[in-house]
Amino acid sequence: MYRNSEGYSDPTAGMAMNRIMREYRQKQKRRFADRNRRKIYVASKYAGDTEKNTKAAIAYCRRVIDSGYMPVASHLLYPQMLDDNVPEERELGGLFGMALLAVCDEVWAFGKISSGMEREIEEAKRLRIPVRYFEEVARSRDRMLSETEGVPTQDLRR
Repeated sequence: MYRNSEGYSDPTAGMAMNRIMREYRQKQKRRFADRNRRKIYVASKYAGDTEKNTKAAIAYCRRVIDSGYMPVASHLLYPQMLDDNVPEERELGGLFGMALLAVCDEVWAFGKISSGMEREIEEAKRLRIPVRYFEEVARSRDRMLSETEGVPTQDLRR
């Protein structure tokens, strides 16, 4: 029972304090859950039609977020600061991507497997990180999604 400063029982203030503390604990739980989401490395094609492939990768990241996870997509990050047409910079971006992959909990590979994706998948397997494969399916004009109700497709390697 909550007691006021004079030592008397104060049920109204006690209920208010309980409610405040309950809300605080719930907020802390949500914060903890958000900070500790599983990290999913998004592997999808980038080279070729980079504009189309970037839009698709963004949609795949959205899919990861909608599934309750944190997406990690190095091919959306490093082309912003490194030139993909310069072999040394492309290699450096690949190394950075592999470093990010190493701290992820899973790899989700979307669409047909490219040579760059193949290297990421091999690294994930070497690190014993689970790899899930998703077939690319257009669901709307602006979003490229895959899977039906969370069931991954078979391995789509060439």
